[in-house]
Amino acid sequence: MQTTLSTLTRFDGTALHSGDAVTLTVYPAPAGHGIVFERLDLDLPVAARRVAVTPDALIEANLCTKIGNDHGTTVATIEHLMAAFAGCGIHNALVTLTGPEVPILDGSSRAYVAAFVAAGFTTQNAPLRAIRVLTPVEVRMNDAWARLEPADSLSIAFEIDFPDAAIGHQVYDLELRNGTFVRELSNCRTFCRQADVDFMRANGLALGGTYENAVVVEGDAVLSPGGLRRANEPVRHKMLDAMGDLAVAGAPILGRYIGHRAGHTVTGRLVRALMADPLAWEWVTVDSEQAHSMPGAGVCAADLLPAA
Repeated sequence: MQTTLSTLTRFDGTALHSGDAVTLTVYPAPAGHGIVFERLDLDLPVAARRVAVTPDALIEANLCTKIGNDHGTTVATIEHLMAAFAGCGIHNALVTLTGPEVPILDGSSRAYVAAFVAAGFTTQNAPLRAIRVLTPVEVRMNDAWARLEPADSLSIAFEIDFPDAAIGHQVYDLELRNGTFVRELSNCRTFCRQADVDFMRANGLALGGTYENAVVVEGDAVLSPGGLRRANEPVRHKMLDAMGDLAVAGAPILGRYIGHRAGHTVTGRLVRALMADPLAWEWVTVDSEQAHSMPGAGVCAADLLPAA
């Protein structure tokens, strides 16, 4: 069955790239609503201020996941919030925000997940439909690639390789069932190299980034206070990002995602490639047996990871 929150949740934070203060509120929504963002800062009719999360709404952006509508309304850096929705099994919500970018919070999905668990979940009287992958679909960009393959439930495998010894070569693979996202991925923060920080700030980006809301490395040193939350936090965060990017499909995906050095652009293109091929996927109604294997099944406070 479809699920929404039992009550609203509010977040006050800073936009990663602009550095602006932003308030974001997540409201329960009726069955069939999907995830919809609304920009409260725009002097436009409600319909023009709203952007529904769908593959057609995707706007390519190298450093984040961004969506927009035909009226020019855009919402950026939605990936960590979308991962929290997918990982908690929330299918319907209205998200209002006071600027063009979702707050970065601590650089992971943990604060969103913790607030959602505290708010509680409401099961709705409507069946849940999922996207089942039927044939492999792959997208490549230079040395990065991502693939979706048929599987009975969602799993994510990822490989990264960075010259900095603090990150290096990392591979990880997870079945995203029964709260696994919440337990294994939700508190893993975005990461970058110090050279990337310098470049982005020189180009007017990452103005809201700090050593607290991102893992910053240089060579073999982790510059962020407290170091890594997990030895392989970087690859786990890439899996978190992939979870959020796959959620832009607009429904849960039953399939296996494999990513190699893939970022938001590659995974976004993969979602679009899948949906554009009517032979590669089909709609299925999630039955009671499948429901127990969905990412948000049975998520509770005991699944929450510490913030640090």
